[in-house]
Amino acid sequence: MEYKIRIADLPEDQRPRERLIQHGPESLSDAELLAIILRTGDGKLSAIDLAHHLLNHCHGFCGLDAISIDELCEIRGVGPAKAAQIKAALAIGRKLVEAQQPERKQIQTSRDVFELFHQRLRNQPREIFIMLLLTTKNKLIKEQKLFEGTLTQSMVTAREVLKEAINGKAASVIFVHNHPSGEPAPSPDDRDLTKLLVEACKTAQISVHDHVIIGDGKFFSFADEGLL
Repeated sequence: MEYKIRIADLPEDQRPRERLIQHGPESLSDAELLAIILRTGDGKLSAIDLAHHLLNHCHGFCGLDAISIDELCEIRGVGPAKAAQIKAALAIGRKLVEAQQPERKQIQTSRDVFELFHQRLRNQPREIFIMLLLTTKNKLIKEQKLFEGTLTQSMVTAREVLKEAINGKAASVIFVHNHPSGEPAPSPDDRDLTKLLVEACKTAQISVHDHVIIGDGKFFSFADEGLL
């Protein structure tokens, strides 16, 4: 039987956690950083071996972020506890990126919307549909998640949109959702839904400034394309 070296068997100055403390996280590889989160292997693989296996299987951290807890638990050596640890660490990373972005009091362009939501939505495994409520000067009142669905299903009702927009005293709104495929080109359903919501908002004298679809590193704007 092949013997796998455990992290505890390594000299102290070669262990990932101790190296991070002494030299900083920049001195560690991706697998070593992930091994610190995992803490232990699975009995056959060390934590570092398991980290290598996960990163190779998922094609890096973006792939790990994209798959669900259930899918993670199907990978050899990963149970609910390790899957939760991985997801928590990735979520902290996203929140750090968001916190470092300059605060936006106004949303003026589709690029503003993309930059606000790209990191949050780019690797989500399901479609998430969000409405931004704005004042007359395009200042953000709040964002409201309207729906989170599967890869093949999304449902947002005009009634719900109007209720949230009116209750939030919005002068205008922007719709945002992601395409888990990474390609932001609108589907026929996206076009039909946008038309329906624009017409519904008109009845309440609420302007729809845009509907932005977030992909992987790119986006589609209905306003920029003259489709509103």
